[in-house]
Amino acid sequence: MKLVPFFKNLIKQVFVLLLLSIIFQLNVSNAFALQMNKLNENIVEELRLSVPLKYKETWLKAEEEVWEPWLSKQDGFLGRQIFYNQETGEALLLVKWKNRNLWKNISNEEVNKMQKIYEENVTTSLGVETNPFKFIYEGELFEQK
Repeated sequence: MKLVPFFKNLIKQVFVLLLLSIIFQLNVSNAFALQMNKLNENIVEELRLSVPLKYKETWLKAEEEVWEPWLSKQDGFLGRQIFYNQETGEALLLVKWKNRNLWKNISNEEVNKMQKIYEENVTTSLGVETNPFKFIYEGELFEQK
């Protein structure tokens, strides 16, 4: 008599464990497949900066003089769009790359070197000691089909 509840409980536990393992396995497989599929697709680098309205023109000029020529020489660079919200003083840069691997193959050392040149351009143009454009966010966007 006492064996029946024991076996019922055991069967429930086995069923729950089996169900959880199936769900977990499917989610892990799907997540891995999704990431792998995205490696060779176009990707958009999303950058957000705080740019005070009074410095907007200097910011745009520095973007054009420093980042644009450098980006155009990078393998995989497909173009970029620049947006500005005057109400919030926030800039949005969308940089399109052929794929994530080409984008991420650019060394941090090279990016930091260009950032230093960019900041020197800005501070010299404005006659200030520090870059007034504060980095807010960097993300990755994939086109949805």
